Parts: sequence; structure tokens; C-alpha cells
Amino acid sequence: MARKCLVVKAFQKKPKYKTRVHSRCPLCGRPRGYIRQFNMCRICFRERALRGEIPGIKKASW
Repeated sequence: MARKCLVVKAFQKKPKYKTRVHSRCPLCGRPRGYIRQFNMCRICFRERALRGEIPGIKKASW
């Protein structure tokens, strides 16, 4: 996981150019595996989905 200071630093500083913006999970700061629709990374998404905190999402089983 990203160190807390790097996460805070990344959110505060604006990049010089618009194309340099990189999405980060606001919960843990992870830069990879980001799901735009839910505004979080895949790991946080899975944890919250399993706990039932995301409405309309449930684990598939067939």
C-alpha cells in the first residue's frame, strides 16, 4: 500500500499539465486497478462489495 504521506501529497499537488493527472483510490491511495464508476480501487471495491456497502452489487454465483 502507498504510504500516507505520498497519498496526501499526490492529492494536494496539481500537475503541470492536465494529461499528467493519475487517478488514485481516495480510500487507500492505490494508483493501479482504479474503477472510475465507483471511484475506488479494485481491492477496496471488493472489500466493500462483500460487506454489502455498495448498493446493487453482490458476488456472482452460478
